[in-house]
Amino acid sequence: MREQGLERPVGTLLQPLYSRGVYFPDFLTPFQASDGLESGLLAILDAPPARTAGEIDQLSRSSGISRWTSEIPGAQGRRELVRILRAYHRTVLAPHWEHIQARIEAERAARLRALLARGVEGLLADLGPTMRWENPVLHVKYPAEERDLHLNGRGLRLVPSYFCWGAPVSLADPELQPVLCYPVLQEPATPSLDAAWDGQEKALAALIGQARAAVLRTTASGATTGEIARAIGVSASSASRHATVLRDAGLVTSSRHGTSVLHTLTPAGASVLRASTRRARKPTADHTEVRRRR
Repeated sequence: MREQGLERPVGTLLQPLYSRGVYFPDFLTPFQASDGLESGLLAILDAPPARTAGEIDQLSRSSGISRWTSEIPGAQGRRELVRILRAYHRTVLAPHWEHIQARIEAERAARLRALLARGVEGLLADLGPTMRWENPVLHVKYPAEERDLHLNGRGLRLVPSYFCWGAPVSLADPELQPVLCYPVLQEPATPSLDAAWDGQEKALAALIGQARAAVLRTTASGATTGEIARAIGVSASSASRHATVLRDAGLVTSSRHGTSVLHTLTPAGASVLRASTRRARKPTADHTEVRRRR
């Protein structure tokens, strides 16, 4: 950041603006950002000045802001903010974006398969320890004040986030399109090639090789060749070769879906995986009761 001249603007503008307090301005996380960084930055530029000023004022009351932050509601202030955000992304985040995106895509694939297999009930039931689904209410361990968010038929956009730490967050304004941003800091269940396996999992790796054992684990919920490659950190051609060996052994079956090949476990493959992990599992603590959210 020093080389790019970002140390001062990050310290005087971004850090106060993106505070870790209970309030965060909604205009900084526009719905249009689902179409990519540039769409999100354009939405920040186009945010109504009155709304921006009101949210900056609320931020000032909750956590305090710097002189530079107070200038954001003006057109020039927002142009400067977008310039710094773009430079920060290019300098700090872009070099790691492939790894971040792979983790997000793995989470999205897992949610989609849960939806296809068990419907909305299955998708909401597996969102993680900070959320609990009890039809028709989704209970969320929320970091800010306790409140109920009524969807009223608007739907809920779930956003897996690499940088959302601890607990899910939502927009402050209940009139905006409902969004729930939840953390995916934990690595996926599929181990990477250099992961330390315990107990029976080591025995499986010794039997068929660590890479193929990782591929077998990855295909437990279904995975394309590209997803396997990203999950275990190998090339697509290597992932394809491992999947072929497992398919020839009767442990995996493959089918084409559009331009991708989806690999899933056969009954024999599922039996092998269950046998290898049965003794490795450890009991987990009961889910801690969380405050009611919707």
